[in-house]
Amino acid sequence: MTAIRTGHEPVFCTIVPPHILDRAAQAEDSALAALARRTLERDAMERTRRRLTTVVGAAAVTRPADAPADKPQRTVYDTAHTTELPGTKVRGEGDPAGQDATVNRAYAGLGSTFELYLKAYGRNSIDGSGLPLDATVHYDRDYNNAFWNGEQMVFGDGDGQIFLDFTIPVDVIGHELTHGVTQHTANLDYFGQSGALNESVSDVFGSLIKQYALGQSATEADWLIGAGLLAPRVTGQALRSMKAPGTAYDDDVLGKDPQPADMAHYVQTSSDNGGVHLNSGIPNHAFYLLATALGGNAWERAGQIWYDTLTGGELAKDADFAAFAKLTVKVARDRYQDGAELDAVLKAWQQVGVATQ
Repeated sequence: MTAIRTGHEPVFCTIVPPHILDRAAQAEDSALAALARRTLERDAMERTRRRLTTVVGAAAVTRPADAPADKPQRTVYDTAHTTELPGTKVRGEGDPAGQDATVNRAYAGLGSTFELYLKAYGRNSIDGSGLPLDATVHYDRDYNNAFWNGEQMVFGDGDGQIFLDFTIPVDVIGHELTHGVTQHTANLDYFGQSGALNESVSDVFGSLIKQYALGQSATEADWLIGAGLLAPRVTGQALRSMKAPGTAYDDDVLGKDPQPADMAHYVQTSSDNGGVHLNSGIPNHAFYLLATALGGNAWERAGQIWYDTLTGGELAKDADFAAFAKLTVKVARDRYQDGAELDAVLKAWQQVGVATQ
């Protein structure tokens, strides 16, 4: 298994939050409930494995000396429905597409993520130094999640009843790999507001990666995270909505999307590491308001402000929403002076009830 050493403690991050799987695990349909419980149990086991790997340590990964700096180094593996990572190599960098659509989507998604960070922000892979990008597909059976484990991406196929193949939405791939970018930069603590910022940053850049790949402007984008992931029987559009947090789904099995859009509805909870997947809706909505106020391509001015905030070295690991917001104001002023960008940042945070003074 390939691994990285950064001096940071990487966390185990999943795209489907526990509150969704917890709700599904209580479904009246015993078969659906069993599928959700199986994924929750597997996530718990992977989380434990992540902690053990961190304690024991793992070998460093280096980019091949002859690898071009402007190209990704991708490897896709297949566990063939087992849980032994990384699995068997099925496609390497430069190899032609094969018959497995899941493998091809994973390979393309790694490339789309690499390209956005390189072309928009001059960042060479998730660590800034050309780190090879590894992904494993067909993980376990009926596994309803995808995750970044501090070392690589892992995708389940979904059960076909609640979720479909997790390589379908490119923003899911971008979201999880962005946890790696955060790991190598601000390394935000995965708890409370700093954890919600960690999740939000991944949603922001996951969405930007999709918009960049599709050539969409801020007004053309759907601002959904995980669109196309919900199975046909599910009443909903996606896992989360940055445009309108709390409206992504309303389903008899999954329940109603509980994300708040502003501080007036902030969720106080001890579950899910202090609500990291819930309260991320607040900074998510702030970014949406900023990007649509500025117009054009969201990865340019709005994305640049968020990228500078994340990677500039001033963001504390335990930053709360207010600290992050204040730093975005400073970044906007430093880069754009007193222009429309600064005004839009101030208004966005004001609209979601986060102080910037």
